[in-house]
Amino acid sequence: MGVSTTDAASDPADGVRVVTAAYPPVNALPVQGWYDLARAVRDAGHDPGVRCVVLAAEGRGFNAGVDIKELQRDGADGGDGPGGPRAALLGANRGCAEAFAAVYECEVPVVAAVGGFCLGGGIGLVGNADAIVAADDAVFGLPELDRGALGAATHLARLVPPHLMRALYYTSATVTAGELHRHGSVWRVVPRAELAAAALELAVDIARKDGALIRLAKAAINGIDPVDVRRSYRFEQGFTFEAALSGAGDRVRAAFGKDGGA
Repeated sequence: MGVSTTDAASDPADGVRVVTAAYPPVNALPVQGWYDLARAVRDAGHDPGVRCVVLAAEGRGFNAGVDIKELQRDGADGGDGPGGPRAALLGANRGCAEAFAAVYECEVPVVAAVGGFCLGGGIGLVGNADAIVAADDAVFGLPELDRGALGAATHLARLVPPHLMRALYYTSATVTAGELHRHGSVWRVVPRAELAAAALELAVDIARKDGALIRLAKAAINGIDPVDVRRSYRFEQGFTFEAALSGAGDRVRAAFGKDGGA
């Protein structure tokens, strides 16, 4: 369990590093997991031998967001956890911000390989990736309003048009990989068994470029983005904490796991 990194091919000269998250049963990351993921992505991008990073996951789905049960267990819901008042909620906010920023700010392009569910924090990761390859069973969504939180609309807005983003956000509905492919935000949709190979194929193609030039290209493309994704997401997170302080977040989280919830 945790975050691991491997060279994607038998020849490290191919320049592709795979960062894999594995947090069974559903890849809902604890606070430390977000920081570990951020460190692994940043370290991979900083390695001069790496020219592309693949962000992958093991298990049933790509990412189920924050470990809500950790928030409940550690006193996020109106109490004082082991680290102080709302320590887990603060940790999750900061950890997610670091992980999302690490993907966006990675010195080389990041290809997300998405199978199964990609929810909550998963949207933050793939929305900040440079390209997405998805399995045909992949679904994407932000169930934040059902989890007593807010956030990652910044990243969902990079995947779908504005009005669809709003409807998805307000309803907690999901969209399929095929739908995102039609919107142009998913590069390729493949059977689940072919996901790793398809993501690697794209990453190797990117990594064939000159290492110095691909890093300049990443910096240049980030520089022309119309939205500062780090600042935008941190603005959203202020409302997550406001929801917690007002009691609205706690009230919704208290019901999490009941009536068929995860």
